Amino acid sequence: MSGESDLRKLLSGMRPELHEGRYVFCTVPGTTVPPGTAPVATVLEAEGLTLVLRQEDADAAGLAYDYTAGWITLRIHSALDAVGLTAAFATELGAHGLSCNVIAGYHHDHLFVAADRAAEAVAVLEGLAERSAQD
Repeated sequence: MSGESDLRKLLSGMRPELHEGRYVFCTVPGTTVPPGTAPVATVLEAEGLTLVLRQEDADAAGLAYDYTAGWITLRIHSALDAVGLTAAFATELGAHGLSCNVIAGYHHDHLFVAADRAAEAVAVLEGLAERSAQD
């Protein structure tokens, strides 16, 4: 099943959804996920394994982190080869002083934004979607 690749449709239909809780980025040496943790994403880098997980899981496992994020999923099924979606929402968030870390899944894009501004980020994305639907 292929996803949407039309940028206007992607933006107007993105339906950002804020997940409950706070999420953190941690790193561990090697390639093994620590017991008792359930990452929502992992990335293997030369320096170690990056884990994105709930803050309480990281705290319970004694894992260090610097950044606490809110997790937003764009509910539209975007094609992995779609052009411009990331640039469009990152530009819009940046114009409001919001950084985001993006992870693409097979079906959806997942944005991690500063936890204390996550609701604001959703509102910004909803505004972008509304404007895109009118174009």
